[in-house]
Amino acid sequence: MTEMNHSTVSEFVLVGLCNSQELQISLFILILVLYLVIVLGNIFIVILVIIDLHLHSPMYFLLANLSFVDLWLSSVTTPKMITDLLKENKTISFAGCMCQILFVHFVGGGEMVLLVVMAYDRYVAICKPLHYTVIMNQRRCICLVMMSWIIGFVHSISQLVVIVKLPFCGPRIVNSFFCDIPLVIELACIDSHVLGILMNADSGVVAMTCFILLLISYTYILITVSHHSKDGAYKALSTCTAHIMVVVLFFGPCIFIYVWPLNITSVDKFLAVFYSVITPLLNPAIYTFRNKEMKVALRRFKSNYKSRILKCLLCD
Repeated sequence: MTEMNHSTVSEFVLVGLCNSQELQISLFILILVLYLVIVLGNIFIVILVIIDLHLHSPMYFLLANLSFVDLWLSSVTTPKMITDLLKENKTISFAGCMCQILFVHFVGGGEMVLLVVMAYDRYVAICKPLHYTVIMNQRRCICLVMMSWIIGFVHSISQLVVIVKLPFCGPRIVNSFFCDIPLVIELACIDSHVLGILMNADSGVVAMTCFILLLISYTYILITVSHHSKDGAYKALSTCTAHIMVVVLFFGPCIFIYVWPLNITSVDKFLAVFYSVITPLLNPAIYTFRNKEMKVALRRFKSNYKSRILKCLLCD
């Protein structure tokens, strides 16, 4: 019994996205380009919000945090996936596998709560505009962001503590491009059916709770605004539609993987790629670059950058 309580597996073998060498090269180029765009785009948004004084408001503070979280969410699994596309033997150490599980659920859970916080911010701004600056003050914004990180951390630790204690002594092939809870639990040397259901339920409760809260908040915003003016309702509908699109794109794959598992390997891989690569790419475009103030801030940044270059050239 003492020997069985210790893992005898030092590393896991990742199957990856596909077996075709030609397709792997094409995917390597595509995903590498997308990842570079994600990194540069989200870093630029964070820097722009920090340096532009006009963007020092709760809404853009939360947007900058969303970009920061998206950067982390994509970086947990994507670099490993990119390098493995060029390798024949795709392995990951036991510690590396556990770290992926920890950070995927830490950052993913934190982003779910952060999206709820952003919906609450929009609710206060649209439904209680006179009290917005009082309710969404700097201290409360920081507390709400910290709360999202804490909830994500508690969620991930609660799952990691269980998985680390499982005995892994036999099969070590993970049928994906990264370590995820349902796939790793299947490799344990015990009957893990009930445990797998409980772990998926844990993730499902977090995802579904946040998803339902988001839908309720945006529905309430639309109903409230529609009673005041048609123009306001149209603007709110445009904003909420974009935000709901992000919510569906982010929560959809999570719900299908953890709440309503399809048990189809190719579909699960596609959904995993979607929320680790596509969603962090779309968030800046939908939340940020469609925003008028962000567009103005971008033009200010360009003009200031050009003027500084001209001054440097004139000085030389």
